[in-house]
Amino acid sequence: MIYTDIALGSVIAAVFFDLYGIKTQLLTKSIFWTSYAIILPFQLITNWWLTSRDIVMYNPDAIIGTRVAAAPIEDLLFGFSLVLAVMGMWVYWGRKGIGRKD
Repeated sequence: MIYTDIALGSVIAAVFFDLYGIKTQLLTKSIFWTSYAIILPFQLITNWWLTSRDIVMYNPDAIIGTRVAAAPIEDLLFGFSLVLAVMGMWVYWGRKGIGRKD
């Protein structure tokens, strides 16, 4: 499986996890999209810094080739998946009261 396939799979898994797994439905809320809009520029800066200095390199045969801020578009897909999953778990655990010290 190539990097692109895995990245697309991660988005599909994160969407299903949000909507049907933990049922937080963050994708339907403007607060998620506002948060993601704040996070995205920092992801782009970090991706640019890591890839433009050859700290992180990609096999050109494993990616589509489209780059944003010097990083493959697949990195944006992975970043989206991670943000959605982590924020979803945060909301889910908050509703359950996990981690509270009452």
